[in-house]
Amino acid sequence: MVQTRQWILASRPVGEPTMENFELETVDLSDPGHDELLVETLYMSVDPYMRGRMRDAESYAEPWDVGEPMRAGIVAEVLESNHDDFAAGDVVTGQGLWAEHAVVDGHGFRAVDPDLAPVSTALGVLGMPGVTAYYCMLDVVDPEPGDTVVVSAAAGAVGSVAGQLASMAGARVVGTAGSDAKCDWLTDDLGYDAAINYKTTEDLGAAVGDACPDGVDGYFDNVGGPITDAVWPLLNVRANVGVCGQIALYNATEVPTGPRKLAQLITTRASVEGFLVRDYDDEQWATALRRLGGFIADGRLAYRENVVEGLEDAPDAFLGLFEGENVGKQLVQVREP
Repeated sequence: MVQTRQWILASRPVGEPTMENFELETVDLSDPGHDELLVETLYMSVDPYMRGRMRDAESYAEPWDVGEPMRAGIVAEVLESNHDDFAAGDVVTGQGLWAEHAVVDGHGFRAVDPDLAPVSTALGVLGMPGVTAYYCMLDVVDPEPGDTVVVSAAAGAVGSVAGQLASMAGARVVGTAGSDAKCDWLTDDLGYDAAINYKTTEDLGAAVGDACPDGVDGYFDNVGGPITDAVWPLLNVRANVGVCGQIALYNATEVPTGPRKLAQLITTRASVEGFLVRDYDDEQWATALRRLGGFIADGRLAYRENVVEGLEDAPDAFLGLFEGENVGKQLVQVREP
């Protein structure tokens, strides 16, 4: 029997989460059963979507229960295996817990090749955020050479990959981010054509208009709220909008009653499509990861990771997402690989 520490959802947040919503507890784990793995966490992810899971069933379709462990994508080492595809010592990734150890269903995990890239990338550029960026950008936004594409939360784990993919497709790419340093990273290192610091810009509509003089052909929406309001009037005829996230609204105590400025869709005949990466099967994931890995290898795709060390600091890392502290993928390192 293994004893471990894990974070649980102590209470549901009202507005922005606080440390009062989390509790660190020590528990005994049962032995792994058929097709299960006992794993030791190396890295775990914190992501904006987790805020939605902290709501109740009336406001979110798949909430976590109060008193239950916090869940997250993890990279872990297998300690014991009752699954034919894995052996002790393998490095794997899948949906786990905010915990030092966990017993997990092996069917939900895949092997990580430590020789391909640092294993932490399996939670970022070579994981869910990278695959999200890949398919939402290429299948939904679908940029063509000469298009203007706007990416919100462009310095985050998803947005930073999405913008680079649009640039590879020949589009002119404009990103929004929350600091001058992030904007400099977008333009100097990632190849964005323009970047807007939404926190210091007094008139977002004018700023986006100046950056997109020919209008907007594609919008990769990670945030909703005022940034989306600024982009909306600039949509060109037959523009494509991929709605990937709405972080500007995740802490709202009163969610808006419906989309605003819908009349713009009549005049532009723009397409707006919501996106969930879980709609894509294992073969499609493998295709995206293979291509993204190739882009990294040949120097066309850059990425960053913001790593917080220690299980104890996981809530702080999560809360920092809503302050815009992370550049690239936000991770918690629980143990050295």
